[in-house]
Amino acid sequence: MTRTIRTLAEIGGDYDALYCDLWGCLHNGKQAYPAAVAALQAFRRGGGKVCLLTNAPRPQQFVAVQLQRMGVPEDAFDVIVSSGDAAQDAMFQGVVGRKVWHIGTDKDDGFFDDVPPEHSAAEKVTRVPLDQAEGIVATGPFDEVNEVPEDYRDQLADAQARGLKMLCANPDIVVDMGETRIYCAGALAEFYTLLGGESLYFGKPHAPIYDLARRRLGLDDDARILAIGDGILTDVKGALDQGIDSIFVTGGLAAEAMGPDVENPDPGLMAEWLTGQGLRPTFAIGRLR
Repeated sequence: MTRTIRTLAEIGGDYDALYCDLWGCLHNGKQAYPAAVAALQAFRRGGGKVCLLTNAPRPQQFVAVQLQRMGVPEDAFDVIVSSGDAAQDAMFQGVVGRKVWHIGTDKDDGFFDDVPPEHSAAEKVTRVPLDQAEGIVATGPFDEVNEVPEDYRDQLADAQARGLKMLCANPDIVVDMGETRIYCAGALAEFYTLLGGESLYFGKPHAPIYDLARRRLGLDDDARILAIGDGILTDVKGALDQGIDSIFVTGGLAAEAMGPDVENPDPGLMAEWLTGQGLRPTFAIGRLR
């Protein structure tokens, strides 16, 4: 049975480290949530470690700049681990070839241009048109606000017929940019799979990003870890697959299903919704605080 809590402090003392999602938990894509920032700061003052674990398709140094712009102070976390970090590592290993067709915006250029030191001697990965590509790298739609996966049907059908693999740099399906819901790379990868293509994932809920987080935090095998997030199929499923506890933030992506008060989910509606999802987080909270 999922236990509803009002604050992280109620249970935080039982854990050594947090894996905290960003979008929908710590910020809304435009500005930080002050109560969430304060909760993470308090956890760290109590001796805990915080990893900001995000499915952002950009390497962590670019995520850090965005967080600074949104007003997230550095004392709210210890490290950042992104889907971009884990997926970038795989890309430079050549999992989808060295000539790739990139689906995404200019803000994701760092995924290709900022080569990690451990791959400095690797053969270069070059972005090319689809008809010259050995594989696909998806960091998101070309136009996040207006495009949907169906807009890519013809191009992806051609890629599938050629047997190209897609590296998905962000397994999220959608996120909310303020009041606007936008599609992520995960929606493109899901659509490609439906067309018969092969999609490769490295962010939540898949193991590589959790392995990287544990290494960067320097956690022992017996560390008590708590995952926090608003994605039932990413944050909660990933925690369950890793055998760690989770807090489901109901006031994020699923807010409309939880009743009129975003800070206080309706118990009956939440129970019904979670039953429909077939996944049970350890805890639930309206908003991280």
